[in-house]
Formats: sequence, C-alpha cells, structure tokens
Amino acid sequence: MFFDENARKKKTIPPHEVKRKIADYCAYQERSQQEVRDKLYSYGVFSDEVEETIAELIQEGFINEERFARAYVRGKFKLKKWGRRKILNGLKHHRLSEYCVKKGWEEINEDEYIRVIHELIQRKMDSTGGLKVINARQKIANFLLQRGFEHHLIWEALSNYPENDELY
Repeated sequence: MFFDENARKKKTIPPHEVKRKIADYCAYQERSQQEVRDKLYSYGVFSDEVEETIAELIQEGFINEERFARAYVRGKFKLKKWGRRKILNGLKHHRLSEYCVKKGWEEINEDEYIRVIHELIQRKMDSTGGLKVINARQKIANFLLQRGFEHHLIWEALSNYPENDELY
C-alpha cells in the first residue's frame, strides 16, 4: 500500500477562513477553551493568533467555560450515567478552573445521583444471572467504580439489597 506524503501533512486553512470555521465549530456544541485551542493548532494557526482568536470568541459568546462545565456535567451524568470521579477526570482533561468545576457540580442533584446508582445496580443485577452473591456484588461494584461512582456510596447502596441467591 502506498502512502501519499501530502495526505499525512496537516491541512492548513487560510487565515481569512479560520475565524468563521472555528465559530461554526463552537456553535455546533459547547466547547472548552482547550478544545478550541487544539482545533486551531490543527488548522495550522500559531500561538499568538490562537490566543487572540480565543479571546474574540469569548467576547462574542462562542466560548464560555462555565456554560461548558455545566453542559459537560449534565450530559455525562444524565445521558451516560457517569459518576463524579469520572466526570472530574474529564473536566481536568479540558483544563477548567476550579470555579467552573464547582459550577458544573451544581447540575447533579444528590438524590438523583443515589437513584442512578440504584438503577445501575438493578440493571447489572439483572444481567448477572447465575453468579454467587459475593461474585455478583463484586462484579457490580467494579462496574460502578469504572463508571466513576464513589466506593463508599456503591457499598452503601449494595448493602440495601438482600443477600440471597434468588436475585442473582
């Protein structure tokens, strides 16, 4: 198989099109400054121009870190059913300020958070038929830990379920 050298090079966008293209990128869905910065670098824009463009996008309302944090937390919790630890790692990946992270946490209702843990436990219990109780509980706990839920909340929720083999 032959590779075209030009196909592997970064595609640069003319300077007069960058602003429009990146504004469209931001308008499509909420973006963090880091996502926009990475996209601008992929367009072949240099660092001074990148920061200037980001400043303009912030002034025009295309980028808002607090709005992004709220949307990110809301989406990852309500749609993907992620726990706080996994969401926090995602927010750190976007390099958000502590203030924006705190604002994002406001999107998670504590009662709903516990309800989601129970919902996921029940869903996993239904799919672990035939396992011994101890194995099923460990499997469920590992599943919830991978989803980013806190260890103490998982075991507290699991303690509410009877320990007989009939459920499994």
